[in-house]
Amino acid sequence: MNLALFDLDNTLLCGDSDYEWAQFLINRGILERDTYEAENLRFYEQYKAGTLDIYEFLDFQLAPLARHTPDQLAHWHQDFMRERILPIVLDKGRVLVAAHKSSGDLCAIITATNSFVTAPIAREFGIEHLLATEPEFSAGRYTGKPAGIPCFQQGKVARLHAWLATRGTPLDAFEQSRFYSDSRNDIPLLEAVTHPVAVDPDATLAEIARSRHWPVVSLR
Repeated sequence: MNLALFDLDNTLLCGDSDYEWAQFLINRGILERDTYEAENLRFYEQYKAGTLDIYEFLDFQLAPLARHTPDQLAHWHQDFMRERILPIVLDKGRVLVAAHKSSGDLCAIITATNSFVTAPIAREFGIEHLLATEPEFSAGRYTGKPAGIPCFQQGKVARLHAWLATRGTPLDAFEQSRFYSDSRNDIPLLEAVTHPVAVDPDATLAEIARSRHWPVVSLR
């Protein structure tokens, strides 16, 4: 069996689900536009530049989860999927995932975006396994804090190794391991697999891919 790992935002999606979730809440009037829109954009630009402080960002991004019941959040997420996510799901992304599944590969989405936002998106792609930043949940509510290691930069590598350890199959046991990503933030995990693939890469990743002769593909 081979391993196929997929980044989500700007890889399988033509957009960023973390950013879109905050914009969805702003447009619904759930978050105050003047306060949150500028901060949402600021963090997104930091992410693209590779300078994001993940813990500062998570304090911002997870706080709204703590203010509402899980039932209300789930109701909003249904609308979010329909309005914001399905229009940016890439058809070629669906085809790529289906090809790996039909080959019998172990498939997983591995993303910095929290699992509340991304679990329904992983199901939309038919991918059973999701490695994502986990929002802390206690006494029937989200706390607004992360639980465990954020699935970001080197944290993606740590989370992958931990997950594979629970399956009793270390990364080097796979004959081939592929990771598809668009982002400079994913270079640590791209370096860890046998077959890194740059997908519609940002400028930094594109340059590294060229210098290291990594495949560069487009799903757009």
